[in-house]
Amino acid sequence: MAKEQITEDELLARIRDEITDSLGYGDEISKQRETAMEYYYGQPFGNEVEGRSQFVDSTVQDTIEWIKPSLMRVFASGDEMVKFSPHGPEDVKMAEQATDYVNYVFTKDNPGWEILYSWFTDALLSKNGIVKVWWEEYEEEQREEYHNLDEMALTALLSDESVEVIEHTQVQEEGQPPYHDLVIKRKNYDGRVRIENVPPSEFLISREAKTIQDARFVCHRVLKTLSELREMYPDESLEVEDLTGGDEDMGHLFGESQARYDFDDSNSFGFNDNVASEDALKEYWLHESYLKTDYDGDGIAELRKVCTVGSNVLANDAIDSVPFVSITPVKIPHKFFGLSMADLVMDLQLIKSTLMRNLMDNMYNQNFGRYAVLEGQANLDDLLTQRPGGVVRVKSPNAVTPLATPTLEPYSFQMLEYLDSVRESRAGVSKMSQGMNDNALTSHTTATAVNAVMTAAQSRVELIARNFAETGVKDLMGAIYELLLKYQDRERVVMLRNNWIPVRPDSWDDKYDCTVSVALGSGNKDQQMMHLSQMLSFAGESMKGGLPIVSVQNMYNLGAALVKAMGFQNVDDYLTNPATIPPQPPQPSPEQQ
Repeated sequence: MAKEQITEDELLARIRDEITDSLGYGDEISKQRETAMEYYYGQPFGNEVEGRSQFVDSTVQDTIEWIKPSLMRVFASGDEMVKFSPHGPEDVKMAEQATDYVNYVFTKDNPGWEILYSWFTDALLSKNGIVKVWWEEYEEEQREEYHNLDEMALTALLSDESVEVIEHTQVQEEGQPPYHDLVIKRKNYDGRVRIENVPPSEFLISREAKTIQDARFVCHRVLKTLSELREMYPDESLEVEDLTGGDEDMGHLFGESQARYDFDDSNSFGFNDNVASEDALKEYWLHESYLKTDYDGDGIAELRKVCTVGSNVLANDAIDSVPFVSITPVKIPHKFFGLSMADLVMDLQLIKSTLMRNLMDNMYNQNFGRYAVLEGQANLDDLLTQRPGGVVRVKSPNAVTPLATPTLEPYSFQMLEYLDSVRESRAGVSKMSQGMNDNALTSHTTATAVNAVMTAAQSRVELIARNFAETGVKDLMGAIYELLLKYQDRERVVMLRNNWIPVRPDSWDDKYDCTVSVALGSGNKDQQMMHLSQMLSFAGESMKGGLPIVSVQNMYNLGAALVKAMGFQNVDDYLTNPATIPPQPPQPSPEQQ
């Protein structure tokens, strides 16, 4: 039996309940991320005592900043971050073009480096990094002037539906056909894949969700001015009095969002009376909700996108998928939120800060200790004025006696080294891998031992990189592929592999005909070059010996990999792909000659 369609009020009530019950809405997750941000910036803990050391260690920041270069080197050092692999010989050309174009869209149409950097930083610091990927259509306008057009040229120009005439002048000379001068505005409608980083504080998800795609409710809440809302929804009549309840949630002024700006007090949440007086610049919370609901009453819940400001529904559409991709460095099975690197080492920062404060207080007391003073027998002003060679006036001998400050035992400093070793085991960031240990490469340390230590330290970082590749980057590139396949219905000419290539994604096969793989090389660059050189030598000897195990294309692939390992990205400048060389015409026979 069919049910009645859900009313707008019922839909709004459902969305409000989902928002207040979601993860990230002022709950423990949000508080933990706020604390991690404070530790990252080295903010005071709140237990400082006036007149004593207030040192704050930087373990969280050091750990995250040492991991990021390794991750960026893995994903952003090459020209192919992902590769689409064909399933059959008929898919080879399509897979190669898809590989080149998807990477082009990510790195050229969008700021790929900045997206990866912010994405990885959010994940390492705030448990999960979130990016949003969608197809954006836009309109371009170009002004053009034409002079001395005849009737035929004018008719041909005005037959284009994208042309709008702004100025038109007809000139008629005696005995001559008329000619036309005009100014037109040409409107072109196009679209691009857009990718942006979503601050963790703006992302909400239902509590029982394990992944974004199976979540019952996902929401992106963001502040928008009335002017921006009018541009986004031109068909809606938006006025200040209509957006009641759109600014009720002012929690962004405090907590997690504020912690991002506390370090340098650069927050943009101050109130400007002149700006607030302009209706177009007033800000409202826009909730872009993706929820599963039986909106049409057919008994089956479908995925819908509902955009609301307060009690106003600005959009309500059925969609295919949720446009968010998430990564987390330490994934916990059966949970959406994992653990950040800050979660693993925050307690070490507190302990090291406490130890260092005690050490510094002890040093202060050693240099400027406390004194026992006979009352009325010494000049206190002289005693409290600390200066080299200063004189303290006393009325009797032994009127001032220094109080002994016990020295700290050596194990206090050993404790700091122990905490560093704990940090290394948890985060995979060691002194040798950081290049901080001057004794790591001494004469009595073999290269094999150093390599073993560095490999053990890098294994944790490589696991994080593999996790990012399989659960985030792979899904992001698959989403880009799907959007291109679905929405780009016109040819676009772009430069791929130093050639101008016309691309029509709508002519590609379905995305299930190829797979996405993100490769992580083993070993450092020197090791990779050594292995590739050995393989090239073996392949060359095999070709000389006539063994049919190496082809010309195999040799090119080995050479291209070696060029990339050396740090040169444009392989075509140094090697020529034999597949691009046209076949040589057959030589004429002696009889033909």
